[in-house]
Formats: sequence, C-alpha cells, structure tokens
Amino acid sequence: MTTAGTTATTPPHGPLTGVRVVELAGIGPGPFAAMLLADLGADVVRVDRPDGPGLAIDPAHDVTNRNKRSVIIDLKAPDGAARVLDLAERADVLIEGYRPGVAERLGVGPGACHARNARLVYGRMTGWGQDGPLAPRAGHDISYIALTGTLGMIGAPDAPPAVPANLLGDFAGGSLYLVVGVLAALHHARATGTGQVVDAAIVDGASHLSAMIHGMLAAGGWQDRRGANLLDGGCPFYGTYETADGGHMAVGALEPQFYDVFMELLGIPGKAPARDDTARWSELREAIAARFKARTRDEWTAVFEDSDACVAPVLSLREAPHHPHLAARGTFTDHAGITQPAPAPRFSATPTAIRTGPARPGADTDAVARDWDVPRLLTSPRNPQ
Repeated sequence: MTTAGTTATTPPHGPLTGVRVVELAGIGPGPFAAMLLADLGADVVRVDRPDGPGLAIDPAHDVTNRNKRSVIIDLKAPDGAARVLDLAERADVLIEGYRPGVAERLGVGPGACHARNARLVYGRMTGWGQDGPLAPRAGHDISYIALTGTLGMIGAPDAPPAVPANLLGDFAGGSLYLVVGVLAALHHARATGTGQVVDAAIVDGASHLSAMIHGMLAAGGWQDRRGANLLDGGCPFYGTYETADGGHMAVGALEPQFYDVFMELLGIPGKAPARDDTARWSELREAIAARFKARTRDEWTAVFEDSDACVAPVLSLREAPHHPHLAARGTFTDHAGITQPAPAPRFSATPTAIRTGPARPGADTDAVARDWDVPRLLTSPRNPQ
C-alpha cells in the first residue's frame, strides 16, 4: 500500500531520473547520501528494518528520507537476503553502511549482489573504512575527525577543540564523498558494463578536505596549532565577534581592499595596528571586539549591508531561512509542514525538487514491487501505517 506523499505517480525530476538506488537503512551519512541522490532525481528505495528506524525521531520529520520510497525487509529472515538481491538485480546503485563483513554475513555483500547484477555500483559508507586496524571498531563523526587532524584545527587555542556538529565528518567527509564515488563508478559502469565497490570512509574524506591546509603546512604557511593561522580564527579580520545584544558577527575581510572597507565601516580606520603586523594582532582583535560590542547584531548588519566588507550576521537555524538573500533564492523551502534546505546544487536543464516528504517505513511496498517488478516483496512484512 502507499500513503499520501509517497506514491510513484509523481513525475521524476533531476539529472539522475531513471537511476535506481537501493539503500539499506542506517543512520547518518548513508541516508543523507541517498537523500542527495533522490534529490537529484534517482528512484531511491530504502530497505527498512521491521523494528523501525534507527534515528530517534518521528519518521515523518526525518527529511533525510525525502524523495525516497520505503519497503520493509527482515534481512535476518530466511528469505530476507533474496528479497534484497531481487532489488539489487534491478538497481544501478546499492548503498550500505554496516561494519565491514556484516553485509556479507547477511548475504547481501558485493559478491552476492554482483553475481546477480555485474553492472551494480556497490557503495559502502563507514567511518574507518573497509580495512585497517580500526575497521571493525565502533565510532562516530567526532571519533573519525579526531584522528584526521581536522578536529584539532577547530576552536580557540586556550579551549578544547570545538565540535562542528556532525557536518564535517558524517556529511562532508562521508556522504558527499560517497556520492562523488558512486556517480564516478556509475559513469564507469555505463561505459564498460562493469560495476565496482566504492569504499567511502569518513577518515579518508575528512582528510581529503584538508588538502589545501596540508599544502600550506608543508610550505610553512600554516602552524600546526589552533587559533594561530589565517583561516582558523587566529587572524583578527577572519573570525567572529560578539555584539551588544549577545549576538555575533562573522568577519572575513582577508583581502586588503575588503579590509579597508571593513575598517572604514567599523569606525576605526587609522586607529588600529596595521593588518600585516602579526605581532600586534591581539591588539587589533581587541580594538575590533570593542567596536562590535558597542552595537547590536542588527545594527551592525545594517552598517555592513550592501558593502564588500565581507561581514555577515551569525544566524541561527530558525533565522537562516528568513534572510532576504536565502529567501530570494529559495535556499530553504517548506514541504509537508517542515522547513528544510531545498535540493542543491541547481541545474538549468534538469531542475530538482522535493517531490515527496519523508518515506514512511514500508509504505511503498506495493508500488515498488510493481515498478521494479519484484513480486517477492509482496510477501514481506508490512508496516501497518
């Protein structure tokens, strides 16, 4: 059966229209990667567990499951693996986020899937990767970015490293690298007829993100400690400052021409140490901080608006969708009563859209069985929703 918002009748949108993806349910970077593929137009079928979702929120609010459809398969049941393999046989991509070896033990590893579909791109999403001493160990975003050196770069020098939510590891170093790998492998599969395994490890992706910093480190242009560099808050004209009302402004006036505009609008040109005198950066920071504390965030926003000072207010999650620029671009959208980021990036010929809200576990079994010609799904357990 199907529920409102998850039918197969909505016309597809996006450059990946016609691509079929199987997502073996998990949490974090795997679902986000599958959401991105779905946003781009792929027909993503999420294989949910009978015992419900892993994320402790109402499935109706889990926007990482938007634009997808869901079936329920018990992979521990005698015929559970066979049902997944039926889907894999008709898919272009399969994504899983189990610990190494688990998919093989469940009978849905790369060998079993490729025996049914040699063109399949098999995407594996883990923190530590498929091999190495830590591969079988548990971990979370913060564990992975800690070992890569990226966590150690973030924060004030006199405080513990700042935790960047799970954006840097799970989603940037994990999901986005999985999607890049899957799309590259899909291109190869369509050219050669041969699929392959994509090993997307968060430790690899998060390390790769720091490529420019490693180059600067090798060239002597980056100190291997927090708060001492141009881009890590050590520079007084690249950082955040508190305002009179407890808000914050973000300053990124790196280039001289932008710095000059910044200082002019801030109100202290010629009264602060030169920008290139690093020995007096602490004095410059104090002068800038004192000025920002003299007005509220909204007042400073008005001062720097329509300038090239590279200064912006630090907005909260609830504030961001209402910013005039983001509102004008439609960067956020409302769908099914949930304010959420719109699909990105944008395409001139194959525009994307939020077609359906979060898939309810098991709600699309009949439709997927029909559309993908997998009748065995019709005997699988159903969610009563």
